[in-house]
Amino acid sequence: MTALDELASIPFHDADAPLRARMLSRLADTELSVALTAEPKGDEVELRIFPLDDARVALACDSEDRLAGFFGGPVAYAAMPGRILAGLLKSAGAGLLVNPGHPSEMLLDAAMLDWLTGALEAAPEAAEARLRLTVPDAAVVEALQTPLAQRLADMRGLITGAALVGVAGRDGPSSHLLLIAGAEPDRQPALAKALAEALAFLPPQPGGVDISFEAGAMPPGALLFDLTPQPVPEEPARPKGPPILR
Repeated sequence: MTALDELASIPFHDADAPLRARMLSRLADTELSVALTAEPKGDEVELRIFPLDDARVALACDSEDRLAGFFGGPVAYAAMPGRILAGLLKSAGAGLLVNPGHPSEMLLDAAMLDWLTGALEAAPEAAEARLRLTVPDAAVVEALQTPLAQRLADMRGLITGAALVGVAGRDGPSSHLLLIAGAEPDRQPALAKALAEALAFLPPQPGGVDISFEAGAMPPGALLFDLTPQPVPEEPARPKGPPILR
């Protein structure tokens, strides 16, 4: 089972919009092996394009073994992240068939790839504000808890924790804020971009969800994510030699 397979508890084309978006988000960060017409020449590759009904599609798998298995033997391929492949196919006006015959099989037409590349352009704008933080809205927590936990887990070692809080409005949270702890300053722009992308693939929340690296006192009821490094268990001491029997 690959990371894409694990997300595909329901086949992509039968899943609801939030699950499809989470699978597409994972696809963007997955290294794919895409079939080529011939071995790469330097930095130049020519994607192998197949006619499918009224469309043209490239074929990619999330491992070279899966790709070879589909063709029944070795095949020329290039490895690249899904986000790069989506951009290439958008320029070519072609679609993409992913992992045929596996749980995470998905057929993405040109319009879907256009949406995907648009979502990947999401980036936060820097701003300063004094906010009064509150308990996050229960519906927002329900919608975001699992996908945020999965995306933040990818950042273990880069951050030590995160918290989802509400931003006080007149009658409750007017928006929400994702507070990130333990990030080095030079890594914060890239982390903010990655989190903005992740949020772009999730259902929109009333007022939106902003990102901050300035963590203050957490309000009671904040949704906390603990990402402190897990200690490596010590190996038991090994005897220097066999016991002496008397």
